[in-house]
Amino acid sequence: MVECKIQKNKIACNCSYPCSRKGLCCECLSYHKSRDELPACFFPDTVERTYDRSKENFIQTYQGKKR
Repeated sequence: MVECKIQKNKIACNCSYPCSRKGLCCECLSYHKSRDELPACFFPDTVERTYDRSKENFIQTYQGKKR
């Protein structure tokens, strides 16, 4: 079984929302997938802070419409 490197993951995690999944990437991905969203790490910090994790926001962000 693969060991989860929670502390190392927390260092790289840019999510500003306080939740129990911080550092548990597999749980975070599963949670956001179930909500048809993307996790914070897919967004730049300025966009992440809006908490809009929608696919539409992701597309707009990387097409240069938001920054």
